[in-house]
Amino acid sequence: MCPTHVILEAVDLVTKCPECGSEKIRVDHGKGEAVCMNCGLIVSEEEMIDTGKEWRSFEDSEDSSRGGSPMKYVKLNKGLVTMIDRRGTDLRGNKLSSKGRAQMYRLIKWHKRASVSSSMQRNLSIALTEMRRVASYLNIPDTLVEAAALLYRKTVKKGLIRGRLIEAVVAAVLYTVCRTYHVPRTLNEMAEASGLTKKEIGRTYRFLVRELNLGVPLTNPIHYIPRFASELNLSGEVQEEGRRILEEAIKKGLISGRGPTGVAAAAVYIAGLLKGERRTQKEVANVAGVTEVTIRNRYRELKKRLSIDVAA
Repeated sequence: MCPTHVILEAVDLVTKCPECGSEKIRVDHGKGEAVCMNCGLIVSEEEMIDTGKEWRSFEDSEDSSRGGSPMKYVKLNKGLVTMIDRRGTDLRGNKLSSKGRAQMYRLIKWHKRASVSSSMQRNLSIALTEMRRVASYLNIPDTLVEAAALLYRKTVKKGLIRGRLIEAVVAAVLYTVCRTYHVPRTLNEMAEASGLTKKEIGRTYRFLVRELNLGVPLTNPIHYIPRFASELNLSGEVQEEGRRILEEAIKKGLISGRGPTGVAAAAVYIAGLLKGERRTQKEVANVAGVTEVTIRNRYRELKKRLSIDVAA
């Protein structure tokens, strides 16, 4: 290692020479010493932290990365768990006797019981399983599921789940994360996936946002355009036209106090008419999860306020 590289190397324990006050400290990891380059004093030789790699590589092509899977918050023990094999064989691959298999099965049973011994672990076991199920049903990305699992663990740690349904907290956490990262999922979809009412999930969501002081952004209806257009088999031109319509509506403040899904659905409906890819209000309503009346009302407002010349 070049001496000029190790000078002023970041070391938590040694920052300045106690003798002369110089900050030019040379760290020798091989000897475990930190030497002052000004007066030669050995500043520290105990509790030295070696931040270098602990292996030697004899080939350039050798992969020196550490093995093992990363930690995952969506797993009960964050993925750091020991599993006992159920094959019923010993180290040499020989079958165990009936007595040995019975003993092994007892060990497996008590190992599983010990992994969920506390009430918090039992709660996490149920909640994380439900979270994976709902996320799979709604096709939520794995990265967002990890963020939701971390947020749920914080909720449990603060004792905010007491007196509330686990399913409601899971749905509220997933909805919070989806809104934070601009992934369009509605409360109606969360209610359908979790088997709860929209009111229950909404109440829990507002409680978590208030207690955890979360800065959840407002839902932008533009984020629903690609999804609705894709499910209706509309072209990219329709998506761009729908985005343009919503951008104008946002500038004029036409979406204030209105549901984002209804406004987005109306914009997609108008864009389809303008581009010659007509879809009925019923088809758009089924995809967006709103009523035809809502689409008609938003359609009339956008058409009038934005002076759009289109015939339904």
